[in-house]
Amino acid sequence: MKNLFSPKLSRPLVVASVHSSAGLRLAARLRSRDVDVLELRADAFAGSDGKISRFLAEVELPVLLTVRHPAEGGIGKLSHGARKALFEKLLPHAALVDVELRSALVMRSVVTEAKERGIPVVVSDHHFQRSPTLAQMRNRMRRAFAAGADIFKLAVRTDNGASLARLLDFVSTGKPRSLAVMGMGKFGLVSRLVLACAGSVLNYGYLDRPNASGQWEARELRKLLIQLGCRG
Repeated sequence: MKNLFSPKLSRPLVVASVHSSAGLRLAARLRSRDVDVLELRADAFAGSDGKISRFLAEVELPVLLTVRHPAEGGIGKLSHGARKALFEKLLPHAALVDVELRSALVMRSVVTEAKERGIPVVVSDHHFQRSPTLAQMRNRMRRAFAAGADIFKLAVRTDNGASLARLLDFVSTGKPRSLAVMGMGKFGLVSRLVLACAGSVLNYGYLDRPNASGQWEARELRKLLIQLGCRG
């Protein structure tokens, strides 16, 4: 698949996460007027090579390849070896690749190969139960870019206004780095609109069902961002 993505973005992109058979069928019919990127959660399809092959043959949009660590929402409790094998097999089809900060060392060969292929790397960090301090967010951002990130993705629990305010502060002071920042929980829906407008470059939604709290349906998210004047 041709790499259509550049990390130097002037508008927030909408990413539709694909993590179920129903999601695969929906995603294969989507076009650039619907969403910008499809996140293939390959951990959800381990052992289903036929489904992945058919999807990759049909899909027209750029694919963000993710093989998520079990501790950060990964499906199937895959080992490091199994995850690395999936990355290596599917990397030629990827426009972007996502590796968790906790996995950056063990997946260093995946990051290196992606760089050699000119594929931007998202280094992600998920906090499902809490909201880190601003200092902790900045520290993890520095570690992510030191590990080879082109984009640092941060998803944290936002159950009060203070946690949302920290994310806004983080986005506003994190530039000119490319950041993808989002909240989960009570303020999750609000956060994904506000942070996209504030500079989050990748903004995730679902197709058939959410895989994290606080997600919009991906096509609806794109429409809302257009209505808010945050993108064309």
